[in-house]
Formats: sequence, C-alpha cells, structure tokens
Amino acid sequence: MPAPATQPFSLILHPAVSEPALESITGHVARTTDGVLSLNYVLKGELDRLRLPARREPAFVDMLWRHTCCEAFIRRKDAAAYHEFNFSPSGEWAVYAFARQRQRAPLDGDAGRFDPHVTVCRSDGKLELDAVIRLDRLSLAPHARLVVGLSAVVEDTNGVLSYWALRHPLDHPDFHHPDAFALELA
Repeated sequence: MPAPATQPFSLILHPAVSEPALESITGHVARTTDGVLSLNYVLKGELDRLRLPARREPAFVDMLWRHTCCEAFIRRKDAAAYHEFNFSPSGEWAVYAFARQRQRAPLDGDAGRFDPHVTVCRSDGKLELDAVIRLDRLSLAPHARLVVGLSAVVEDTNGVLSYWALRHPLDHPDFHHPDAFALELA
C-alpha cells in the first residue's frame, strides 16, 4: 500500500559500528502534487564527535559519500533505472543516474539543473538537513508511483564511518540494493 504524501522515517544503524556518535537519524519526506520531493533529515547525538565539513558554496561535488552525507535513491516503482542524490552538511551535493543496480548511466543534461538546494541548521545536539528534488528534472512523471531509499553515511572524528538506512538487506551496507528502496510514495 502506498505511503501518504508526507511520510516520516527513521533510519536504522547498520550493526557494523558498535559505538556511533549519533543516537538517531529521523525525518520526513513530502511530495507535492506539482512534482517536488522535499527531504528532511534530523541527526541527533554527539555532534562534536562527528567530522562535519565547513559550509561551502552550493555545488556539485563528486564522492561525498566518503564522508558525512545524507542520501536519497529514487526510482519509479516499475523500473530498474534510478537516481542517487548525496547531500553534504557543507551544502554541496551530487546526483548520479543508474540504468540498473550499480550500473551508471549518463545524466540527462547538466548536473547543475538538478541542484537540490541543500539547507543545514545546527543546534545543540541536532543537525537538520533539508533538500528539494524536482522530479520532472529526473524525467519522472509528477504522479508516478515511486520507491525511495533513504540513507546516511556518518563519519566520526576518528574517520570511522557508520551506515544508516531505512533497511539493510545484507550483512554489509549496500544502499543500492533493490530491497533498500523501502519507502513507497504514491
């Protein structure tokens, strides 16, 4: 059964890390009728134990997933092709297209047109990251049924990465796995 237009979520820590700096990653996804997907991630815990990048000019930056970033994987329910978005607390972002699981495909147009307008707000023990994705720029019909995988990579000050996702279908982190697309949006 499809999820409502606004859906809260809670990410699960992969058991590979036993002492994470974060207590939780929660948030919500909102889909508007005009084809906009709004993502809100709330990271709670000991932020001083995290390696967080300084704020930078918003721009496409490759390989953000090697450090702290939030991620969204989006595909039409009946399709193998999908897009991956990475959102850094620096305000930088990345987008990738895939023809099928881990098979990269060229982006349809200049990466700059996908700019998800990342905003970040930090307070005591909480970091909130928001991003906006225009689904029409992904060649998705505004009312297409979508499946979404939400995740985060979190780096602590020792360089240790923890992996958070809606679902961890394997004994090792794999956000690209089809079963990781665990949220359905009508």
